[in-house]
Amino acid sequence: MSRVVVAGGAGFLGSHLCRALLLRGDEVVAVDNLVTGSRRNIDALINHRAFTFQHTDVIAGVVVDGPVDAVMNLASPASPIDFARIPIEILQVGSVGTKNLLDLALGKGARFFQASTSEVYGDPLQHPQTESYWGHVNPIGPRSVYDESKRFGEAITMAYHRVHGLDVRMVRIFNTYGPHMRPDDGRVVSNFITQALLGKPLTVYGEGSQTRSFCYAIDEVAGFLAVLDSDYVGPINIGNPGEFTVLELARMVLEITGSTSEITFVALPEDDPTQRCPDISLARSVLGWEPVTALREGIERTTAWFVAQLEAGG
Repeated sequence: MSRVVVAGGAGFLGSHLCRALLLRGDEVVAVDNLVTGSRRNIDALINHRAFTFQHTDVIAGVVVDGPVDAVMNLASPASPIDFARIPIEILQVGSVGTKNLLDLALGKGARFFQASTSEVYGDPLQHPQTESYWGHVNPIGPRSVYDESKRFGEAITMAYHRVHGLDVRMVRIFNTYGPHMRPDDGRVVSNFITQALLGKPLTVYGEGSQTRSFCYAIDEVAGFLAVLDSDYVGPINIGNPGEFTVLELARMVLEITGSTSEITFVALPEDDPTQRCPDISLARSVLGWEPVTALREGIERTTAWFVAQLEAGG
């Protein structure tokens, strides 16, 4: 049994990670400032004997009593609406917050896990994206606060690894979806499902020909644990290589929900990537990992969760 600190533990992916760690017998200390995370995401875990929650902002520093075997950094708003709403906070959590968590791991002699993102590839000129690709990022655009904070996070993680000999692991997350998403977070899956269930038009940016590769949250977290337990530093792509256009996703959501909502087309946001698809050859060969949930099955499960939330007034 290990004792693991999960920063961002009340967030969308962080809460799934906490549950997966508990299920395999680890002790978990979840740290979150609840700016984008929610206590509802961890309600089912609160009374678990091996789970502790600390309402803490990693930007201000992190203190955890007792031994720690791993520090997993998932602390960052990651939704498009947050890029405009709290841009400075996103930059701070990716820089100061990451450094504070690295210092925690260093002081505890713990392994450090950095959750990075496919956004480091920007609007990629290589397709699909391999870990060796350096990216095509606008450093001053509206998405740059997230892109650059994660690029900095990777750089400082590797600096601690080289300078201090810190044991680190690093993943790059591609589009992920599933229960615990915020209905209004601006991500395409939550947008479409919420709009369909409420009978509102599904808003597709541009012509909907841009592609995304969607990984179900449970598969994503299984990839995290495979990386954490491996000897591979990374970075390593953890995502689903199945590629769909945004318009295909919209039509799938309408079919699954039985909604009569129309599809409307609006202008593309600035710097919106035209293609995003991971090459997961490295994850397959090094970890023996690949996603197992088909997009339709995952959307059906996610829709059922959103229906339950709406019925509960959530």
